[in-house]
Amino acid sequence: MPARYFEDFTPGRGRLAPRAVLDSDAPRIDLNGQWAFRFSSALRVEPDGFQDPEFDDGSWDALPVPSHWQLRGYGRPVYLNIAYPIPLDPPFVPQENETGDYRRVFDLPDSWQGVPVVVRFEGVDSCARVWLNGTELGVTYGSRLATEFDVTALLRPGRNVLAVRVHQFSAGTYLEDQDTWRLSGIFRDVALLARPADGIRDAFVHADYDDATGEGRLRVDVDTDAPVRISVPALGIHDQPADGELRFPAVRPWSAEDPHLYEAHLATGSERVRVRFGFRTIAIDESGVLRVNGRRVLLRGVNRHEFDPDHGRTLSPEAMRRDVELMKRHNINAVRTSHYPPHPAFLDLCDELGLYVTLECDLETHGFEYADATMWERNPSDDPRWRGAYLDRIERTVERDKNHPSIIMWSLGNEAGDGQNLRAMADWAHRRDPSRPIHYEADRLGEYTDVHGQMYRPPAAVARIGRGQLLPGEIHYPACAGSGDPADDPRNRMPFVLTEFGHAMGNGPGALAEYAQLFDEYPRVQGGWVWEWMDQGLRTRDAQGREFFGYGGDFGEDLHDGNFCCDGLVFPDGTPSPGLLEYAKVIAPVRIGTGREPGTLSVENRYEVLDLSHLRFTWSLAREGVELAAGTLPTPKATPGDRVELPLPEPALQAADDDGDGDGDGGGELWLTVQAELAKPADWAPEGHVIAWGQLQLSAPGRAHSHAPLLSPHAADGFITLGPGRFDHATGSLLDLDGLPLQGPTLGLWRAPTDNDRGWSQRDATYWKERGLDRLRHRTVSVTPDAEGLTVVVRSAAAAVPCGYLTTYRWTSDGTGLRLHVHTEPVGHWPERADAFADTMVDPDLPPEEHRELLCRNTSRSLARIGLDWQLPADWSQVEWFGAGPGEAYPDSRQAVRVGRFHTTVEQMQTPYVRPQDNGNRVDVRWAEVSDGSGAIRVRGEELFHLSARRWTDRQLDVARHQTELTPGPLVHLHTDHAVQGVGSAACGPGVLPQHRLELGTADFTLNLTPFRRP
Repeated sequence: MPARYFEDFTPGRGRLAPRAVLDSDAPRIDLNGQWAFRFSSALRVEPDGFQDPEFDDGSWDALPVPSHWQLRGYGRPVYLNIAYPIPLDPPFVPQENETGDYRRVFDLPDSWQGVPVVVRFEGVDSCARVWLNGTELGVTYGSRLATEFDVTALLRPGRNVLAVRVHQFSAGTYLEDQDTWRLSGIFRDVALLARPADGIRDAFVHADYDDATGEGRLRVDVDTDAPVRISVPALGIHDQPADGELRFPAVRPWSAEDPHLYEAHLATGSERVRVRFGFRTIAIDESGVLRVNGRRVLLRGVNRHEFDPDHGRTLSPEAMRRDVELMKRHNINAVRTSHYPPHPAFLDLCDELGLYVTLECDLETHGFEYADATMWERNPSDDPRWRGAYLDRIERTVERDKNHPSIIMWSLGNEAGDGQNLRAMADWAHRRDPSRPIHYEADRLGEYTDVHGQMYRPPAAVARIGRGQLLPGEIHYPACAGSGDPADDPRNRMPFVLTEFGHAMGNGPGALAEYAQLFDEYPRVQGGWVWEWMDQGLRTRDAQGREFFGYGGDFGEDLHDGNFCCDGLVFPDGTPSPGLLEYAKVIAPVRIGTGREPGTLSVENRYEVLDLSHLRFTWSLAREGVELAAGTLPTPKATPGDRVELPLPEPALQAADDDGDGDGDGGGELWLTVQAELAKPADWAPEGHVIAWGQLQLSAPGRAHSHAPLLSPHAADGFITLGPGRFDHATGSLLDLDGLPLQGPTLGLWRAPTDNDRGWSQRDATYWKERGLDRLRHRTVSVTPDAEGLTVVVRSAAAAVPCGYLTTYRWTSDGTGLRLHVHTEPVGHWPERADAFADTMVDPDLPPEEHRELLCRNTSRSLARIGLDWQLPADWSQVEWFGAGPGEAYPDSRQAVRVGRFHTTVEQMQTPYVRPQDNGNRVDVRWAEVSDGSGAIRVRGEELFHLSARRWTDRQLDVARHQTELTPGPLVHLHTDHAVQGVGSAACGPGVLPQHRLELGTADFTLNLTPFRRP
C-alpha cells in the first residue's frame, strides 16, 4: 500500500542538506516560547486546516517550546529499555499514536525582506510535518538531529504562521529504540535564520597538530559562492584569503586536560562567522594505541543521556554546564553521547572545559535482537530499504558537529546489530572525515570500525584482550571461535575500549579499581565509559503529595522496564552518588601513597599533558581520627607519567617515632592524609577543590587487653546478670547494658537486595530468598552460665528450609563492659545454585582466572553478610565511629573512603537510592558509639567490622518502591557485621568478583561493648 508520510523507509522530504552549527552575525529570530498546542490521543493524519494562517486556535492550549508534551500533562511518559513501545511491523505504526499540533505566530521585520531564510529545528520527536503560511515545507525524521527548511519564498512582511504536526510514533521509531524515556514533541530549539546571498553555507575546520615539531596546520573548507577571508588574531592572521593551508611553527594544542581554543573569523561580503577550534591530531599507532597529539589517552568516561528530572531531554544551558562541571570535578575526561547527538551547546562546553567526546549517531534497533526465532532476523541494519535512512542519520550527525575539537571519535550508534547499512555508514564517515576513528560496539569482529569496543566484559576477559589473545572469529569465549592464530585477528592490533562498563544501577558499581588496574597494565586497553551518568528518575508526587522520583510503572504504563532507567552515577537531582565518588578516586590523575624509601611518600602524575604545577599539596596528621597537625608540602616536579618521592612532614616523622613501637599503650593509630588541590580556580571548580588524595598509616599500636579477673554471672528473677549486662535466662539475649537499652544480638545473613544482587548474571537475591535468609527464625539451643561467663547457642534457619547456621555466643565481663566472641557455622544442606547458564557459560578453554569468574558466578553459595543485628530505641540516633568514611563502602567499592573519626545521624547514614535497597554500610570500623545524647554504647571490634544503622528493618527496606514508602519506626536497627559481600555490577554486567564474594563458611569474631553515661 502507498506509504503515509510518517510510515516511510526514506528519511523524510523537503529538508536542506545538513551543515555545521555556525555562530553567524546574520539576523536570527528565536521561535522558542509559548506555542498554541492541540493534543490528540489518537492518530491524526490529514490536516483539518490548522496549518492555514487564519485558522482559529483560540481554544487551543499553550505549550512551551522546547518541551515534551508527556511532561506537561498530555499522555504519559513510558520507560522501556529494549522492547519497542509499538508492534514490530516496520515501517508501520498503530492508530494509537499521539499527535501534537503546534502553531507559532511571528512577525518578520522589514529588514528581512529579500533575504534568504531557513527555519531550523534542533530536535523533534519522532516525526514532524511542517507548514509555513499554509504551504507544506516537508517531513523530517531523526528525533535528535537538526533539520532545516528553506522558507525564503513563503515568508510575508509582518505576520507569519509556522504550523507543525508531530507524531509520537513513526517509521523513525524503529531506528530510535534507545534505553530511555519515550517522550515526544518539539523538545529542542526552533529558530528562523537569515542566510544572506553570498553568505557562508557551511564550514569545515581542519586543525592538525604535529607533536614532534609543535607545528599547527589550519585549513578551512568553506561552502560559499563568494570569496572568503579569515582572521585568527591569536596567531597573527588578519583578514587574509581563506584558501590553502596555514602553518604555524608553534601552537598550543587542545586536549581534555588543557582545552585551549583559538578563535577564527570567516567573512564574505555579506556574513561573518566565528568558529572556535583547537589544534589536535588523533591517530592509532602501529601497536594499536589510540593517541591524541602523540600521547596515549585513557578514557575515564561516562555514557550520558540527556536528562532532567522535570524536563526530560529538554535541558537548559545551566543544566548542561552543571553536567560538564560535575564531570570535571570528579576526574571524568570523556563522554559517549549515548545514544544520539546531544544539544550542540553541550559540545561547546566540552570544547571549552575539556572532555573527550565520542559522538554517537541517533540509531538503535535493539528491540529486534530477540523478537524473532532467528536473532536480528528483521533488523533494519541489514535491510536495503533502510539504507537511505541510515546514511541520512550519519550525515546529519557528522555535518552538524564536525568542527568540535572535543570530538575524537564518531560512533555509528548503539545495539543495532550488524549489517550492510552500518558498513555503508562507516564508509561514508571515513570518506568525509578521515581524521577521526570510528567506533561501534556491535562490529564484533572489527571489520569496518577502527576501535574495538565491548560491553560489560569482566576483568579477566579484558586482561585477555589486553594481551592480544582473541582468536579469529571469537566474540566472547574461545569456544565460539574458529581456528587460527591471534596474530591474524585485527582486533588484537586495535585500541580496546569498554563501550559500557561499571553499570551504576542502585548500590554500585563494584570492581572499578580492578578495571583501572587493567587500564594501567595494558596499553591498548584504553578505558571506556561507565553506564551511565544520571539516574533517569522523573520528579513526581504520590497521592499524599510527597515528592519522589518516578520510574517505569509509576505512570500507568502497560509495558515498562521498572527502575532500569535509574542506573546513574548522579541521582536525578544532580547529587553525586557513592558510585561517582568511587569512580573519581579510582581514576584520579594523581596517586599518592607510601614511598619506596622509609620516611617518604610517593606522588605519581597520571595526567597525560599536565605537570603538577597547578596543584597544591596539603597534609593532615591525625591520631585515632583527631587532627594533631596540618600543613602544605612542596609541589612535586613531575611530568606526565613520572613518579617522585617526597619526605614525610617532620611532625609526622616525630609522631611516628613517639608512638610506633606497638607496645599497646593506647596511643591510637596514626594516619597521614595528603591531598592534591587546585592551587587556583579553574573554569569548572574553585580553588581548593580536591583532585586526589592518599593516606599513609604511620603507626598501629597494639590493642590494650584487660588483665582484670572475669566476673561470674548471677541468675535472679528470670534474668542473668553478667557485669553491666542483663540477659533473658531462656533465650540468652542481651536485654540492656548497664540500664542502657541495647538489645540483641541475632545473626544476620541477608540484606535488602541491591539492584545488582537481583541482576541476571548473578541472581544472588534469588538464592538468598530460596534459602530463606530474609526470614530466619532463631531457636535457642542452650544457655549455659559458668564461672567465667555465659555461653548461648542458637540455631538460625527459615521455615521449610533444611539449612541454617549454628551460632555460639560466648559472653565474658571484667566489670567495665562485655566481651562477646562469636563462632558461627553452616549446618544442614546448602545446595549450590542451579543456574540456567551454568553449562553454556562455563568454558573449560578459558584462561584460569576467567574460568574462575564464570564458575563462581554459576555455582557459588554466597551470603549477603555474616554479622549481628541489634535494636535500640528511636532516640538513639547519634552515631560516631573510627574507621573508614565518611560515606558508604563495600568490599569492591571502597576506594573513596578514608580512615578517620566521623559523626553523623542514623538518617544521614542512609543513601537515598531511587529504588530503596541495602545501603549505608561503613567498612573497616575499629569502634563505633551510638548515643541518645546522654548515654552512649561503644562497640569495639577485635577485628575490623562493618557498621550500618537504619530506622526500618531490612525487610521493610526491601519491599519499598520509593523513598517515600520508608516510614521510621520506634527502633533503630543496628548492624555490626563481620563480613559483607561486594556489590558487583550484575544488574547489567559482571557479578561480584570471586575475591569480593562472601562464600558460605564459618566465621569467628569478637566485639567489646562498653556503656557510657554523659554528664
